[in-house]
Amino acid sequence: MPLLDFLTPEAVVASLRVSGKKQALQELAAHAARLTGLDERVVFEALLQRERLGSTGIGEGLAIPHGKLPNLGRLFGLVARLDRPIDFEALDGQPVDILFLLLAPEGAGADHLKALARIARVLREPGTIERIRAARDADAVFAVLME
Repeated sequence: MPLLDFLTPEAVVASLRVSGKKQALQELAAHAARLTGLDERVVFEALLQRERLGSTGIGEGLAIPHGKLPNLGRLFGLVARLDRPIDFEALDGQPVDILFLLLAPEGAGADHLKALARIARVLREPGTIERIRAARDADAVFAVLME
């Protein structure tokens, strides 16, 4: 399952300015709502609900906030690189500066888990995170993820 299946160039934010985790989730929800037509509040609540179970900060400056939503036709991904790292209560205690949002239809089942695993695999490939951090704009970030 290539990332291209659920990530488009419009769903890359190269420089997101937020001061904390809640604001980051709000901004992700707002961007996702604009691109999917979903209600921003519904997206935000789904992300908050998932974070209450435990942080989606997986370490090394990465977080993969995700949730399942009714009325979503297919998997949806969005990548945001933050202007400056924020505390995301990550597993390694390090601040986060790269967020990869994944939204899935309520009945996605295993596809949701496969997509999360694929994102984690791509982001863990040697050099990928450094190239995302060094990318000059959203197109360059998208190109790194599509390699």
